[in-house]
Amino acid sequence: MAYDEYLADRSRQILKQKHVYFEEKKMMGGLCFMVDEKMCFDLDTDKNSGASRMMARVGLENYEKTLEQPNCGPMDFTGRAMKAYVYVYADGMDTDEDLAYWIQLCLDFNPLAKKSKKKNKNKKIPDAH
Repeated sequence: MAYDEYLADRSRQILKQKHVYFEEKKMMGGLCFMVDEKMCFDLDTDKNSGASRMMARVGLENYEKTLEQPNCGPMDFTGRAMKAYVYVYADGMDTDEDLAYWIQLCLDFNPLAKKSKKKNKNKKIPDAH
């Protein structure tokens, strides 16, 4: 998994200072921070530049305004921009204050975010009697 462990530690500290219960999952090539069983933000490394970045879930209402921030761009994981998500590049998270700003933006949207549907791994096929 390619993500900056120091950035992950800083993120953990900020979430703990805010008394936020979170879980971590390694996924999408990085480390995803889950709050209330929903993706809050993800840390990974840009394959092209090798620089750290955050995939921030900011919501549709904040999307356009957020893109105006320096060191922020559209999240285009699949080749086309996914609205409600942005990439925050390393320079935009350089200080703890900057990182805390982005994490808080994600936390503010989290209660409005929908949970993904869980796949039932033990799903039984009904008998055809």
